Amino acid sequence: MLLLNTFRRPLGAAMLTSKPLARTFSAAPAIRSPILRQAFRRPASPKVQFQSKRFFTTEPAVIARPPRTESIQRLAYAGALFGGTLLAANLLFNRETRDNAIPAFEREYLHETFTYTGVGVAIIGLAAKGLHNAGWSYRLMTANPWMVLGLGLVASVGTMLGTRMTDPDNYIQKHVLWTGFNLSQAALLAPMYFYSPAILARAGLYTVGVIGSIAFVAATAKEDKYLYLGGPLLAGVAVVALSGLAPMVLPLGSRALVGAEALWLYGGLAVFGGFTLYDVQKIMNHARMAQMGLIKKDTVNESISLELDFINIFVRMVQILANRQSNNRR
Repeated sequence: MLLLNTFRRPLGAAMLTSKPLARTFSAAPAIRSPILRQAFRRPASPKVQFQSKRFFTTEPAVIARPPRTESIQRLAYAGALFGGTLLAANLLFNRETRDNAIPAFEREYLHETFTYTGVGVAIIGLAAKGLHNAGWSYRLMTANPWMVLGLGLVASVGTMLGTRMTDPDNYIQKHVLWTGFNLSQAALLAPMYFYSPAILARAGLYTVGVIGSIAFVAATAKEDKYLYLGGPLLAGVAVVALSGLAPMVLPLGSRALVGAEALWLYGGLAVFGGFTLYDVQKIMNHARMAQMGLIKKDTVNESISLELDFINIFVRMVQILANRQSNNRR
């Protein structure tokens, strides 16, 4: 009878008497019965303390480091993957190379673009880590997915279009909008830090290898050889984007959902690998046009395309490695 009366308490009274939770998940937050409290209570440890609404422990973290031989094997595997990707992409897409070396202006333009790309990716990674530590990821994961999608698109597309439309001579405004674009990406990617740091590091290494090998192929290929890929790649990215929305409308466990997720994962890798090939050649084409005075030099705009390629390939690499790890545990 005591248990029955406990669970029959009015909802408003439970809400008024229960304390707000700050990033901690309790098994029964609104239960006030002494018997149930005793059942859910755990012995307190003297080494546990709570500070500023976060859980801390004074015990040192136990980190299981892999053996030296296993680390060497993983490094060799990563190097073989990078070298194999470079060789395969070069043999498959780069049978006809340019006759002369890359001109100095194109090389400088490409180098500056990749510098902005690296800085942008670093801003996204550091800002996402800071937001995750501040608890942003928990709030984002519990929010309405359609609201997150809508606000994320507005922030990302708005700052991206603002950056592209700003004249390169307007240095401050352009870099402020570019930084805002990177921060908007960080806000959406912060939950990626729920994954193991080892998975994130390996995915980052593999992504750098894939982007680097494809960029090398595009830079050494004949001029404007892959610019025709723009139309087919746009159609492909539309299909991949629609498949990414499948979990919101399809029932869990259905074959259609499994197929849509596979399309989003592996089809997206192929599409954004092709976009990397296309974007690098487009950058070099813009470098030649800027040298002739047809357009203004704008490496900030060029870097946004490469950042998006990097992000999309990285996210899929993380998902593939996480799926492989979960399958190995079964």
